[in-house]
This record gives sequence, structure tokens and C-alpha cells, in this order.
Amino acid sequence: MKMKHHILLLSCAALLSPVAVQAQVTTTEAAATESQKLSALFAADDEASLQRNPLNAMFRGDMRYADRFGDFISDAYFANERKAAEANLEALKTIDRDKLNATDKIAYDVFKQNQTDALKGLSKEIMDLTVVRPLNHFFGFHTFYPTFASGQGAAPFKTVQDYDNNLKRHKEFIVLMDRSIDRFRQGMASGVFETQMTITNVVDQLNTQLAQKTEESPYYGPVLKFPEGFSDADKARLTAEYRDIIENGLYPANARLRDFLRDSYLPLAREQVGLSAMKGGEGLYQYMIEQTTTLPLKADEVHNLGLSEVARIKSGMEAIRKQVGFKGTLPEFFEHLRSDPKFKLGSRDALTQGYYDIGKIVDSKISTQFKYLPKAPLEIKPYEEFREKYEAGGSYQQGTPDGSRPGTFYFNAYDLPSRTTPGMTTLYLHEGAPGHHFQISIAQENENLPAFMRFGGNTAYVEGWALYAETLGYDMGLFKDPYQRFGTLSDEMLRAMRLVVDTGLHSKGWTREQAIDYMLANSDMGKTDATAEVERYIAIPTQALAYKIGALTIMRLKDKAKAQLGKKFDVREFHNQVLNTGALPLTVLEKKIDDWIAASK
Repeated sequence: MKMKHHILLLSCAALLSPVAVQAQVTTTEAAATESQKLSALFAADDEASLQRNPLNAMFRGDMRYADRFGDFISDAYFANERKAAEANLEALKTIDRDKLNATDKIAYDVFKQNQTDALKGLSKEIMDLTVVRPLNHFFGFHTFYPTFASGQGAAPFKTVQDYDNNLKRHKEFIVLMDRSIDRFRQGMASGVFETQMTITNVVDQLNTQLAQKTEESPYYGPVLKFPEGFSDADKARLTAEYRDIIENGLYPANARLRDFLRDSYLPLAREQVGLSAMKGGEGLYQYMIEQTTTLPLKADEVHNLGLSEVARIKSGMEAIRKQVGFKGTLPEFFEHLRSDPKFKLGSRDALTQGYYDIGKIVDSKISTQFKYLPKAPLEIKPYEEFREKYEAGGSYQQGTPDGSRPGTFYFNAYDLPSRTTPGMTTLYLHEGAPGHHFQISIAQENENLPAFMRFGGNTAYVEGWALYAETLGYDMGLFKDPYQRFGTLSDEMLRAMRLVVDTGLHSKGWTREQAIDYMLANSDMGKTDATAEVERYIAIPTQALAYKIGALTIMRLKDKAKAQLGKKFDVREFHNQVLNTGALPLTVLEKKIDDWIAASK
């Protein structure tokens, strides 16, 4: 496409007078200058951001700052983030957007929105409500870091220096745990509290980690698998130092946080789970809706959309109930799907093999939908047992841009009897291929994009794409079996219910039990899953709204493209247009697709 455009430009130039040609060259040079300025700004911002956030660099395979953890949630950290966003917005003002090409204009707009949003989040008004709640059972370094540092996560353990860098990061992580206590104390003083439920879960998580013997701890994992070539002296030193920092550093830090939360914070934490019950929470929730969805939506609007989607999907479920000949009611059919042994797998290994088999089928059909496939391989495995209880049914961890570390689809094998087979295909499509793995990998493998578009994004696009990817199972013939089709309706129902339940919890005063009951009444979810989902919405408000809002937007854009392009519509090119510039705000994505439709006519 670029080549054709270039030839056309030269052909037109040959017909112009020398003066016109000279004017065009001058204009092109100006555009290049503006583009170069923009690229230089992006590069400088990315480099500075990696220095402030060294863990982000490590996830990208950049180990220059691997001896550092980062000074997260400190006053200095937030001041530096704020200073960077202000400087970036000032620098953007010096660049003439009108002289940029189409892709650079998209990059300019996304960067400007990102920096503006960052400043909103760093305002005193918002930080007074967020920084003083530094972690809960679903969001926090206390559960992220053990996996990261285990030898099974993003941190490398190939050289002696890698092992020593990990020890240095441990020391900064210990500081962060104590700093978290200080932030919680600030909230206690200002009257802004986490919930009793989330903090009880955090205490339970910390107890689980502290109950592990040193040799069983994820932190000890690297010394159980030394690479070949390490000297006996290095092995002995590192083993002793790892044992020492676990027993005399990491475990005591976890114990201090656990004891503080259990003894001092929990008795004062709020009983009501919704943000509307928290000081300043109503305004915070509205801000979070707009940040998460990238659209100016109100809570009532989202709630009503959810109710209509639940009704639509429920009618599809009724049709399948009749098709398979089940004589009872829909709730009874849900219970049948939850409890019948034919929908259960007997072991973690059988569950794992089931996902392997699904992956092979998807691989054989995926090229019907996509022109470009990720270079990075996709690994499939269950969550580690130390964290599985409070995790979702599945998740994705990105690989490195060069494919040296694969992307990973994690599935949950906790409480195995509650894991049923009808939803397996859909979960794989969402978390694995062509969901998160395709979207994240294709973006970060595109070296023509600025780093913030390769590696950044917003939840509405990222999760909206993954939910949209589930619907491609129909086009690939994966839902011919009515129970698998019911499984994908169940997952779609989950995302529709989220619109109802999240807004119910945080703007309408719903209780935890009320939310769980609503989900059980409208789906085939087991109580374990429904409880974990509701506790997740309580812990990270609005995140769950992104899925359905984003997917509905992408589906609407697809329908628009089909209607306007007719026989010229190519689904593989549509997917390329959606994916090839990274995770865009939904307003920017719609403008891009509109421009593509106009150019394709």
C-alpha cells in the first residue's frame, strides 16, 4: 500500500511545474521534520519512562535497568510521572499536527490523550482516593512479585548477574511493602478505606505465602534451577543469600504488612463494598468509567445497556436449551451444566490437555481470519497453586517482542469440580489466540510504531478485542456443538452481567451477596467463579465494564464496514486495520476505521 502511494505521488509530481514541484518538496521536508520531532519526543519519553519503571523494561526484554525494582508509590515517583506528562504536552504544542501523515496523526492523538489522562490520574483530587489504597487481593505487588521473581516469570535467570540483580530488586520490594503500610495509614487518617472483604483476602494471601517453607517459596525457585556453567562457589553463595533474604527480609516484610492489615486496618475498613459508600467514591467511579471505557458514559447508561444485553443473550440460551431437549427451566439447565459429570474433567492434566487440543484446532483455522500472525509462540499452563484461589478463570501474560519468551495463557484449575467444559473454547479464544495473544503480540512486534503504542493501551480496546475475538469462533466453525455454543453465550453473558453488577455495586448500593445472586440467577456459573468475579469487581471497579463496551464498538465498526464496502469487505484486512496500530482509544479507533472505509471504496 505504501509503495503504490509513493508511485502515485511521483507520477503526479512529474506533471507539475518546477515551482509546484519545489513547493511540494518543501512541504514534504516540513512534514518529515514534524514527523522526526514527533518520533524524537516519543523515543525520549519512552526511554525516560523505562528508567522510572524498570519492571516495564524487563517485560520487554530490556535488561539495562534490571538491578532496580522502582520507587513505586513514593512521592518522588508520582512527582516524576507528573513532571513527565506536563513536559510531553508542552513538547506536543511545538509540533504541527497538520503536517503529519495519517499514522503519525493517530500517534499524536493517542499520545496527547494518554498524557492528559495521566495528569488527571495524578491530580490531588484523584490521588487522595487511590494512592492511600495501594493494594488489594486483585491488584498488588504482593501477588505479582513472587511469580515475577520465581524463575518462571519475566525476570531472567541465565547469568550470575541476573541472580544478583534479583537480590537487589528484593531489597527495593521490601521497601515498597513498608511504604504500602504508610500509604494505608494516610488513608486511615483521611477517612478513605479499602473494604473489609478485600483486606481479609489480602491477609489470607499473605498467610498462604508465609506458610510456605523457604524451599517451597517461589522466591527460592531460581536456586533450584541453576544454569549450567555456574561455579560451585557461586551456587553456594547465591543459595545462602537467597535463603537469607527470604527468611530475614521478604518474609518479615510480608508479616509486617499482614499484621498491620489484620490488627490495625481491618477493624476500621469499610463494610460496604461499593465505591459510592467510600468518601469521595461517587466522583471517583464516574472518573474511572470514562478512563476505562474511553467514552463519556454515565453509570445509569451502562447499567441499562447491561440489562438489555442480558435479556438478549438469555433468549439465545433458551433456544439452545430447547435444541438439546432439556425439559426443565433455564436455571435448572444452568444447574445441569454445573453439576453433570459429563461436563467435568477429572484432573489438572486432563484440563491442560483439553486446552492443548483446542489450541491445535484454532491454529488450523486462524488464517481464514488474519493476514498476519504473531511471531511469538503461545504457552498454555495452569496458575501456580499458591495464587490460583483468587485468580480469574484465565489470564494472559505477554511474551517478549522478539519471541524469546512466549506469551502465556494461564487457566485456573482451583476447585476442579467447579471447572466445566462448555466454556473452554471461548476462554482460549479470549486469553490466547486470537484474543490477547494476537492483539498484544502483533502490536509489540511492529517496530514501526512508537513504544507507547507497541506496549501501551487501554482496557476498553484490549479487553474489547479479546471479547470480540470470542465471536470469531462462529466464523471458524468452533461452536457447531450446542454445548460449546452455549459456553460462548455464557461467556458473553458474563460480560453483559458485568455492566449490571459493576454499576450495581459501585453506584446503586448493591451488596456482595446481591451481586453473586444476580450472576447465579442469570448464568451457569458456579458459586466459586461467581464469588471470585464479584470480589474482583469490588477490588478493581470499572475494569469489567471495558469488555462489553469495547467489543460492541468493534462489532459495530465491522458491521459499518461490511455495509459500506459490500463485496470489497475483507475480514482479514479489517482485523489488520484494528490491530496494526496497537490499542487505540475507541474514539480514535472509530476515526481510523472510517478513514479506511473511505479509502477502500
